[in-house]
Amino acid sequence: MAHLQEVFEVSQRRACAVLGVDRTMVRYVSRRPDDGKARERIRELASQRRRFGYRRLHWLLCREGWTMNHKKFRRLYREERLQVRRRGGRKRALGTRAPMTVPQGPNQRWSLDFVSDAFACGRRFRIFAVVDDYSRECVRLIADTSISGARVGRELDAAVFERMARPHTIVSDNGTELTSMAILRWSKERNVEWHYIAPGKPYQNGFIESFNARLRDEFLNETIFTSLAHARQELEAWRQDYNHFRPHSSLGNRTPAEIGAGSSGKPYRGHAPDTVVAITPSDGHQTAQGSTRSW
Repeated sequence: MAHLQEVFEVSQRRACAVLGVDRTMVRYVSRRPDDGKARERIRELASQRRRFGYRRLHWLLCREGWTMNHKKFRRLYREERLQVRRRGGRKRALGTRAPMTVPQGPNQRWSLDFVSDAFACGRRFRIFAVVDDYSRECVRLIADTSISGARVGRELDAAVFERMARPHTIVSDNGTELTSMAILRWSKERNVEWHYIAPGKPYQNGFIESFNARLRDEFLNETIFTSLAHARQELEAWRQDYNHFRPHSSLGNRTPAEIGAGSSGKPYRGHAPDTVVAITPSDGHQTAQGSTRSW
């Protein structure tokens, strides 16, 4: 109808007659009130009461003085996608519904993940990695044949003690070690918010995924580990080189140590290695004070 009025310059009555449209339908203006504030309050109640369905939430809303029947409340509840999912299996740690904030300084948000590799004999082992999302610093790089949720908590405590700073948020995937009761208890006792990414979407934890790619490409694929002690020694040496000497393009070709010290205005709290490791591009070996080892 609007097209006919604009192109053929006819009246609304004429256009409706040609199309066989009732003019009352064209001129109708909805008198439904704006439900923006009600929707916002429903979302707040759902975030506070995770396991409440629409009936209980409707009762809470009406108790606050809102006037709304259960049919309209259920429609708004479903449009906001707040349905409670049925749980199955053991109890797991829960993440937050709120979106993650962009870190503005060191120790505001850490990301962590596991990387798998093997010894020369073929036995598998795991590497627990923790990265500061702001400075890109590798906070922790722990190798072991088995790493439980309790071990993850102990390593995080050690990192907090060494840095004398506690993260505000930790981001991880939904692995069994990271959704265990030990992690749930640790996050509550330390008052650290734990954010879980959506299942099957590793790009939501892009900082640690990028670090894992660098770790595997620059170190794991270039090194043959003979024992667990050897792996731990080499991993710590690579971590120090990564934090203090390796330039990062995302940081303006600066190191994480320089970013961490510059943002706080205080000396960097990490421990720099005693020797400077130089990488020679010709043979792919690293030399430290005249000694050569293959990486």
